[in-house]
Amino acid sequence: MLKTVEAIIDEQGNVKLLEPIQLSKPERAFVIIFSEEPDVSETALLSEDALAEHWLRPEEDAAWEHLQHLHPGKSS
Repeated sequence: MLKTVEAIIDEQGNVKLLEPIQLSKPERAFVIIFSEEPDVSETALLSEDALAEHWLRPEEDAAWEHLQHLHPGKSS
């Protein structure tokens, strides 16, 4: 399972997690360094693949079909 945790890395490379986490054993992690605060579009792009996996399923289309009348002319 993947879990995303925001952190700050200081000039010496020390990583400080911004929220506490509990692990039952040592785990691998990837670190992505942003040169500035991420904007909404950057965050959305990073989330797109993970969200599409769930949103682009026939079950999701069926679950929201009753709302199609709110946007006539739009097709899925």
